[in-house]
Amino acid sequence: MNQTDPPPPTGEEGRRKRPLLSVLMPVYNEKDTIREILERVKASPVDKEIILVDDGSTDGTREILAELAREDPELKVIFQDRNRGKGAAVRKAVEHAAGEICIVQDADLEYDPQDYPALVRPILEGRANVVYGSRPLCRENHYPLDIFRVGSFLLTWLANILYFCRLTDEPTCYKVFRTDLLKSLPLKCEGFEFCPEVTAKVRKRGERILEVPIRYRKRSVAEGKKIRWTDAVVGAWTLLKYRFKD
Repeated sequence: MNQTDPPPPTGEEGRRKRPLLSVLMPVYNEKDTIREILERVKASPVDKEIILVDDGSTDGTREILAELAREDPELKVIFQDRNRGKGAAVRKAVEHAAGEICIVQDADLEYDPQDYPALVRPILEGRANVVYGSRPLCRENHYPLDIFRVGSFLLTWLANILYFCRLTDEPTCYKVFRTDLLKSLPLKCEGFEFCPEVTAKVRKRGERILEVPIRYRKRSVAEGKKIRWTDAVVGAWTLLKYRFKD
């Protein structure tokens, strides 16, 4: 540090410099939505940092992210050398999180970042260390009964039975955690089994999961939805497996 440099922040000033929220965004082949979702995240009225992990995209998303990173040096953009899966991308993003709280944000447009304030409020008020956004709890949502909804219901039911909780939406994208808690979890997930694994491990820590309603606009497979019915099978196995092992 030279003589003209200000001293590093300490005390209350130093705590204010830490962002409130780390937005963890795994990205895979989302060239049609990545710019818009980033604008929506930036517009959310919460102090935040944004961490994007490109999971080996092949459709031009990587080039868009490289351009966005040049335009906005505050963006944290990480490139995986190959497609490993959502869980691996989230775990990589967690390594770089500096905020007090973390939220997982998909790179499509199904979820609304304007819900961030409601999602972080219970943590800030000390009512929970883990908050999930629930799609069924928001009456405004058009959430049709299809194979995805059935899979979501079954995973939620199984989580409630195995881990003694009262969730309405276990596989929701919007999962929010105190960062120190999330970083302390020995996560091993590679793909969509991130959701059941993190649910299992926070419940086995004795953490309450509080739910709040969130807005949701479902997209179809034709629009780029990547989760499949087989992921529900993997999710169910993950819930069962971690009930009996660490």
